[in-house]
Amino acid sequence: TLVLYCLNITTILLENQPQANVVILHKSLADGFEAFCHANPSPLPLLYRSQPGEWGCPPLAADADIRVDCPQYCVFKDGLLVSRVSSLMSYSGQLQDMVTFYLGCSFSFERTMREAGVPVRNVEQNCNVSMFRTSLQCRGVGQFQCPMVVTMRPIPEEKLDIVAQITHLTPLAHGGPIHIGDPAVLGIQDVSRPEYGDPVALGPGDVPAFWACGVTGVEAVQSCKPSLAFTHSPGCMFLTDREDSSVSASTSTPEPDQCPLTFSISQQPLHFSVASKAVVQSIRDLEKIIGEDPGERGIRALFVQDELLRSCLSLSHSSSVLITTGFPTHYTHNPPEETDGPPGAIAIAATLQALQKEVAIVTDHRALEMNQRIMEDAVKKGVIKTAVPLLSYQGNSPDSALYFLCHDGDHKKPRFDHLVAIERSGRASDGNYYNMRGVNIKHLVDPIDDLFTTASTIPGISTTGIGDGGNELGMGKVKEAVREHMPNGSLIACDVAADFAITAGVSNWGGYGMACALYILSLCPIHQRYLHKGLGQPHPPTQDQHQAWAASLPSVAKEEEMLSILVQHGVRSGKTGTLGMEVDGLTFHPTHSDLIIKLRDRISQRK
Repeated sequence: TLVLYCLNITTILLENQPQANVVILHKSLADGFEAFCHANPSPLPLLYRSQPGEWGCPPLAADADIRVDCPQYCVFKDGLLVSRVSSLMSYSGQLQDMVTFYLGCSFSFERTMREAGVPVRNVEQNCNVSMFRTSLQCRGVGQFQCPMVVTMRPIPEEKLDIVAQITHLTPLAHGGPIHIGDPAVLGIQDVSRPEYGDPVALGPGDVPAFWACGVTGVEAVQSCKPSLAFTHSPGCMFLTDREDSSVSASTSTPEPDQCPLTFSISQQPLHFSVASKAVVQSIRDLEKIIGEDPGERGIRALFVQDELLRSCLSLSHSSSVLITTGFPTHYTHNPPEETDGPPGAIAIAATLQALQKEVAIVTDHRALEMNQRIMEDAVKKGVIKTAVPLLSYQGNSPDSALYFLCHDGDHKKPRFDHLVAIERSGRASDGNYYNMRGVNIKHLVDPIDDLFTTASTIPGISTTGIGDGGNELGMGKVKEAVREHMPNGSLIACDVAADFAITAGVSNWGGYGMACALYILSLCPIHQRYLHKGLGQPHPPTQDQHQAWAASLPSVAKEEEMLSILVQHGVRSGKTGTLGMEVDGLTFHPTHSDLIIKLRDRISQRK
């Protein structure tokens, strides 16, 4: 009852008064806790550290007395909560040797949310916000080792962008959300049972959004086990009387680099990601470049905006990626493969490796030895730094795909969290595989499609298809457009959909664009903070990291070398069957080389 009373009081005063979480520790622990705050600025944004025995807080409030200014306090002895009290006056003697820390509070941005037309469900429901202990471990400092606590606010999906923008500009009130979507990603199993605060019901169309929370300080006190310590009682914060400068800042129009935009990247589990408006525009520019159609194949009819962006956001969150390629269109030649696909697959793999992702490539068993030799040559020639493990999949039993994708066939233990198909033969609705001329090449293709269809049933595995004609694996997402607009479309259209379908003038270009987009995301502070869930201090990439990422990107020299390797192994151009320096009938110089230069010119603007 007292906590609800505290909440009602703070809600009334919230209109003009930012709030602060409070932690009070013995002076011998103060330096360690301050270092802990600096190491974890998202949950513990430090507003003021008092002197020992200082009751006031001049920067935050005139005539303050921390002994009575919070409506309720928690008293800890040896790390255990022993009581809740409305005043610390009886502890005045002990407080002479104690230091008070005032920490930013997310309640401070709720006024701005309401002014922007965003419903604040905990206020509507007249209850405290929900606060959860997560599975995320804060950056430990000395005796302070604890999980992060987060607040959860139900946000209408159409309001996510404005909420992200408002809160991003209030770093002293925890900044932007650290996760939007399924609570289980944070180790939260039941949103109706918060560790602190009250359950808050989601309304129709609401999405759970999570912010780092200053109640992390309570967890820190418990982990440290001091003989005596105090905190505010969750929901009963210290009220400042200073001007809320964060409100005016939040209502101004942010610069593109400081303006977060949110995108859905998964429905199973529900997951959104975040990037700056400037980065989003850069990736849209890349998408436009790779969508050029010099072969005049009419591929723009298959284009879906932001598939490159959303796929790369998903890949950025991944840890282990499986890539597949190989289109045996030249069924009368040995090898029957074409030069479109493998270069793009290697380009994606190289950048994923540089970003410290685990990567493997799965291909047809009959082509495994040839692809191993190609991979060895690519490493020798500097096209890729480290050889990518090569696998094959033949689907010998009904549950082969499940066991290939998951340890012990357990849906909860996936080996990969993203599958990427680039210029990979895709199964048509009749079960066959067709080249663009409508010739059935099923006898040359292993059923790698089964991995994609099985992945669609496994929460946590996303899929991407990259194609330039609609008969490629994953392009089933746009199969109706393929049937309507592409030659032989009703026959050749791939029936297997990926979560994201990237259309490119040449599929290799989709791979190059993906590598460049991942690089741009790696340089986006807004995305990187969200990717790491607000843990630790935000740091720009080191010079070595930056150099490694940049060196992994496709270049004219590397891609020309890669094409030369393929030709040396007898791989031919897809459209013409020419054994020479061309892809899909387009010579490397100037068509492909010019496009690579355009991509690199675009990403150079983000450095």
